[in-house]
Amino acid sequence: MATESRHEKIVQRLQELRSEIEAEINRLLKEERVLFHYTVERTKVRFEEGVKKLHRQQRISSLRYILRAPMRHLVTVPVISSLIVPLVLLDLTVSFYQWFCFPLYGIPKVARRRYVVVDRHQLSYLNAVEKLNCVYCGYGNGVLNFAREIAARTEQYWCPIKHARRAAGATDRQNSFVGYGDAEHYRERLQALRKQWDDNGGGQDDGDKGVNGNGVNDDGANDDGANDNGANDNGANDNGANDNGNGEVASQGRACE
Repeated sequence: MATESRHEKIVQRLQELRSEIEAEINRLLKEERVLFHYTVERTKVRFEEGVKKLHRQQRISSLRYILRAPMRHLVTVPVISSLIVPLVLLDLTVSFYQWFCFPLYGIPKVARRRYVVVDRHQLSYLNAVEKLNCVYCGYGNGVLNFAREIAARTEQYWCPIKHARRAAGATDRQNSFVGYGDAEHYRERLQALRKQWDDNGGGQDDGDKGVNGNGVNDDGANDDGANDNGANDNGANDNGANDNGNGEVASQGRACE
């Protein structure tokens, strides 16, 4: 079918473009590492000593940070903090689900460490509260992305059919799904798609690359949850507050948004 062939060519081109974009992002990341004087060794980010000293000079105390925080940020702390409960539950349940079900389905497991990256707390210009904010943001967004990929692979196995209209935020995997209403080819394509995992839907699995100082740091968090060094820096453990959502983290250099 001409339409199907054209669609396959478009999908292939999209995958090629994605690879080119990823390569360019990696190149720019290497340039940033040189520009900001740091290297990555597995999960540890190492700045030059002189740079860390300059960073610490830019840090403001947690108490001052809290006192300067807008009231609208402070009143939302209990609400945003409470979301840690469903996030942890989601993390645990989807991890168990893929551990138990994916081998039975023949679906390759999603490498959690590629999605849950917690490393911003290593920035010396952040105080303890900001570091805690960033640990929370890194963990929360990482878990959601991790769960999203597990859900996408599940969808590819059980219901690889495109929607009648394009959904916002659709995963790359849906580009290869069977056309909506294509009853003639559905059964045949279903069996093929249940074995089509080599493209990884935009992400490599356990054999992924880039865990050293020259590639993408895809091993940036322990598999047990948020990183265990939430505010680990000389003189930075001024635990004036233990909230996960207040303050304007975006104003502090490369903090979480």
